[in-house]
Amino acid sequence: MSIADSLLAFSFAALLLTLTPGLDTALILRTACAEGGKKAFHAALGIDFGCFIWGTLVAFGLGALMAASELAYSMLKICGAIYLCWLGLQLLMRPRSSFNPSDNGISSSGNWFVKGMLGNVLNPKMGIFYVSFLPQFIPAGHSPLIWTFILVSIHVAIGTIWSVTLILSTHFASAMLKKSHIVRIMDRATGGLFICFAAKLALSSR
Repeated sequence: MSIADSLLAFSFAALLLTLTPGLDTALILRTACAEGGKKAFHAALGIDFGCFIWGTLVAFGLGALMAASELAYSMLKICGAIYLCWLGLQLLMRPRSSFNPSDNGISSSGNWFVKGMLGNVLNPKMGIFYVSFLPQFIPAGHSPLIWTFILVSIHVAIGTIWSVTLILSTHFASAMLKKSHIVRIMDRATGGLFICFAAKLALSSR
């Protein structure tokens, strides 16, 4: 895969993953509705910072692993493919029928930057996802360290644009994401994407 292909493929995947309703979307919508756009943007910045924290951990750990052990990297690749396939099957077979940002259990007090950051940093699935998802978009022969930060930066940029869009159109976005067929379509589309990338990861070479 060329550099251009890697960037385009990852950008598309990151876009779809970002648009799929989850905890981050719930936090942004709930904060914008209850606390206002400024605090919602603080939460979005916290989410972005949390992504960079995970990206840093994955970048150094992944780079060391790829350099040190072919067997360890192969095992990570297989585990990552299984994990992505499992997530994909869950979303395809049991898509959600509702998404209500007011039911996420997030309190309405405190520092929203910290809340957004901790929402990512304290979620181990974020780290597992980065470890299993990012390697397949790193072009052969290129530095895993540098490319991990490039890919995380793309993910953060897309996430920031989406967060701002949510904040500026809070009521419309909230209403759309409460429609059961919209949530099911997004879950199934993401599930299909996960399975495709699981297969790609399993069949890829170092």
